[in-house]
Amino acid sequence: MKKLLLSLGLAAALLGPLAPAARAWGFFGHRVITQVAVYELPSGMQAFYYRHLPELVRLCTAPDERRQKDKTEETRHFIDMDHYSEQNPFAKVPREYEAAQDKFSADTLRKYGTVPWTVIETKNKLVSAFSERDTAGIVLYSAELAHYVEDAFVPLHTTMNYDGQLSNQTGLHGLWESQLPERFIQTYKLSAPDGEDVKVLKNPLEAIWLVVQKSYGFLTFTFDSESKASKEFTPQTKYTYTHRFGKTQRHYSDAFADAYNKLVGGQVDYRMRTAAPMVASFWLTAWQEAGRPDLGKLMAPPKLRKSEQDSLSVQLKANKENTLPKDQLLLAMQK
Repeated sequence: MKKLLLSLGLAAALLGPLAPAARAWGFFGHRVITQVAVYELPSGMQAFYYRHLPELVRLCTAPDERRQKDKTEETRHFIDMDHYSEQNPFAKVPREYEAAQDKFSADTLRKYGTVPWTVIETKNKLVSAFSERDTAGIVLYSAELAHYVEDAFVPLHTTMNYDGQLSNQTGLHGLWESQLPERFIQTYKLSAPDGEDVKVLKNPLEAIWLVVQKSYGFLTFTFDSESKASKEFTPQTKYTYTHRFGKTQRHYSDAFADAYNKLVGGQVDYRMRTAAPMVASFWLTAWQEAGRPDLGKLMAPPKLRKSEQDSLSVQLKANKENTLPKDQLLLAMQK
C-alpha cells in the first residue's frame, strides 16, 4: 500500500492545483469522475487507460483551462434549455445539430450552448484517434470527451440561471459542483449504481440528450433546496467573503454548505456516480466504432507490469467497496 500511495502521490504532482471553474464541475469533480470511469471499463480497454491514468486525470480539465484564451470554448460546456421554452424545451429543440441550426441559427446555438453536440464532435475525434492508433490523440480526446460528458450531468449546465444569478442565489453553481464534492467526498459512494452498466451506445447522440434531460429535471429541486436551507440562516451566517487582487468575493459558508448538503448531497453524489459509467460507455463506443483496435500494441510493455496490475487490483477493490477517498486513492485528493 505504501508503494501504491507513493506512486499516486507522484502522479498527482502532475495535476497542478485544484480550482473551481464557472460553468463546469470543479477541477476536483472532473478528476474524480474521470478516474472512476477508468475502473468501469472492460478488460480490453482498461489496461491501456490505467497506464495513462495520470495523464487522463490531468487532461480532463484542459477544456476549462483554455477558456480564458479561447473565447469559443465557453459555449461548449452547457446548453440553456429554458431559453427555448420553460415548459417542454426538449420537444422544441431538434437533436441533430444541423436541424437545430436550421431552426434557430448557428449564432443562437452558440449563445445558449452546444454541450450535447460537443460531446458527439469530441467522440468522433476519439474514433479517428483510435483508427489511426494515435496514442497521444486517444489520451487527449478521451480526457476531453470525459469532460464534456461530465458537464452534461450538472443540472446547472442546462439553464440560463446557471449560477442562481436570476433568483438571488448567486454562487449556487460553485456550491453544488465544487464546494459540496470537495467537502463531502468522504461520504460519497463513487461506484456505479445498479443498472448503470457500461455498454456500447447504439445512439450516442440520443444518450447524451437523455443525460441533459435528466439534468434539467433536477433543477427545481436544486433551487428549492437552497431556498429551504436559507430559512435557517442570516446573511451573516450564510456567506463568507474573501479578498484577492483587490476584489471582494462572496461565497456560501461551510455551515450553509453543510445544511444544503443534507438536502441535495445525495443528488450530487448520484450525478457523479452515474457520470462515470457514461464516460466509460462513450470511450467504449468510440473504440467499437474504430473497429476495436488492439490497445496492447500501443503499450510498452504490451501488458501491465505486475506492480501496475497489483495497484489496479487494489483500486478496483476500493472502488467496489466505496473506499477510494478513505484509502487516499483518488489522484484529485493527493497533495
